[in-house]
Amino acid sequence: MNLMLVGLVFSSIGFGYFIYGKRQQQPVYRYSGLALMLYPYAVTSMLPLVLIGCALLAIPRFIRM
Repeated sequence: MNLMLVGLVFSSIGFGYFIYGKRQQQPVYRYSGLALMLYPYAVTSMLPLVLIGCALLAIPRFIRM
């Protein structure tokens, strides 16, 4: 149950990133949002889910286009 909740949180944030990147035409936000929405389907453990999610959340802060 916790895995689904954390996946839902990261997917929701990813949806926000995707919409923001689409409206502002910033591909880094758009693609990291897309990755945030899709990766919870492939990860089946809590620790990698959180670590990958935090890394994908931080990518747009460090990469500017």
